[in-house]
Amino acid sequence: MKKILLLLITTVSSTVLFAQSEKYTKAMESNIAMLDSGFAKGNMAELANNFERIGDAEKTQWLPYYYASYCSVMSAFMETDKSKTDGIADKGEQLIKKAETIAGKENSEICVIKSMIASSHMMVDPQTRYQQYGEASSGNIAKAKTMDPTNPRPVYLEGQSKFYTPEAFGGGKAPAKELFTKALKMFDAFKPETNLHPAWGKASATYFLAQCN
Repeated sequence: MKKILLLLITTVSSTVLFAQSEKYTKAMESNIAMLDSGFAKGNMAELANNFERIGDAEKTQWLPYYYASYCSVMSAFMETDKSKTDGIADKGEQLIKKAETIAGKENSEICVIKSMIASSHMMVDPQTRYQQYGEASSGNIAKAKTMDPTNPRPVYLEGQSKFYTPEAFGGGKAPAKELFTKALKMFDAFKPETNLHPAWGKASATYFLAQCN
């Protein structure tokens, strides 16, 4: 009788966990599918809230907070009122810290977001903020590349940085083109761990490469 009862409890628990996992997966897939259109429509802040709600509900998954942070930092880049940028970037930083805590340690993708957050702070006033945030951004790119040499996103971000850096300071279209070309080859070879893991960046790298010709 005890064995039967234990079997029933195990079966019910497994069914509940599967249902929760399926709900989580569907919610994540739905919102990930809206990332590209979210940038075009300017509703990245709304998507950030969606991912944060998923993270709050799941509690043990780091990817929802990762995507919430990504969407927040993209909102920071898109914000035209520079007095609001730091606050949006700070929110992104809070979210990526949650992702890192749940993941248990830094990883390449988390370092990519940290680099983007630093860049968004820097862009408020590049001349006065470069020394602080420029070094933080490039440092996180270097760390992301070391942690996963197959990850194309830090290479894409490095290319973007070169694209916007004046030639007099080692930037320009020529070095950026080399990095975007390399990143696109890496995107073609890159295999995300699951369909929920980061895969963004290829379309942007393609766009920037076209601007370098």
